Amino acid sequence: MRVLIVDDSATMRRIVRNNLKFAGYDDAVEAGNGVEGLACLADNPIDLVITDWNMPEMNGIEFAKAIRSKDQHKDLPILMITTVAERENIMIALSAGVSNYIVKPFDAETLKKKLDQILAAA
Repeated sequence: MRVLIVDDSATMRRIVRNNLKFAGYDDAVEAGNGVEGLACLADNPIDLVITDWNMPEMNGIEFAKAIRSKDQHKDLPILMITTVAERENIMIALSAGVSNYIVKPFDAETLKKKLDQILAAA
């Protein structure tokens, strides 16, 4: 399974990648924002997207909406990992097409649990 990690922080992308390896997923590509993420989706077969909310150029909500606007990606699982924790914002993310949501900081077990939930529903 190939995962696209989209976050403007290289450190956070590395943390997500390491936690993915712990969960058994070691095929990942990275992007620094939603614009780069869309380019990666166009150039790579992607099975799951993990994105941050707050990013320059195109934030995670805009990115999720752009993904969902394309027929070939309407069912692509999207996991948002962010510091934005208010219930209202979680509802905004879900209505934008995000499949599941993790609030930072998180651990490998939390990531694995959310991935299992998303993949079971796919």
